[in-house]
This record gives sequence, C-alpha cells and structure tokens, in this order.
Amino acid sequence: MLAPNAKLRPQIIPSPPANVVDNPPGHGETVHPSASARMSWAQLLKRVFDIDMEHCPNCGGTLTITATILDPTVIAKILAHLGLPIRAPPRAPVRHFALLQTA
Repeated sequence: MLAPNAKLRPQIIPSPPANVVDNPPGHGETVHPSASARMSWAQLLKRVFDIDMEHCPNCGGTLTITATILDPTVIAKILAHLGLPIRAPPRAPVRHFALLQTA
C-alpha cells in the first residue's frame, strides 16, 4: 500500500497542505508561497546535536558560510595544521547479545 504506484496509496497518504488565501490579492499585491517543509542543514545540526551554526558563540551575531571545502587532501592539510586527527576513530567491536533465550 505504500509503494509509489499502489492503488490504495492515495487513501492512506495525507495530501500536502493547500495554500489557502483568506483575502485574494488586490491590484499590485503578491501571494508568497508557503515556506518549505524541509529544514536547513544548520537547523538539523541544532535539532539533533545541539550545535548552533547560525549564531556566533562569542557575540551572538548571525554567521554566514564563506567557503565549502570538498577536496579530501585540502581537508587533511587543514586538520593536520590544527592538530586534529585526520582519520575518524575506529568503530567499536560488535556486541553480541541473545534476543531469544531458550528455556
């Protein structure tokens, strides 16, 4: 029923909210589309890890992105210069536990 082309999908999946306008726009007025339901990456970091990437921790001012570094060699050089580890820590070993115990 949840497959994209399932016949019963429209009956169980809620429809997206419609842009309802109480007063239709007059001459020269514009209707702004509703805000996107998606959260920005900065809002997600704040929500999940409690890391505020939108405000300066020193003065509280608004932060802006000045660069995005994607080249792994450049990232490694920056981390090495800052004295931070270049590689992620190793994963912990798998812990085994019995889900079903026989009596």
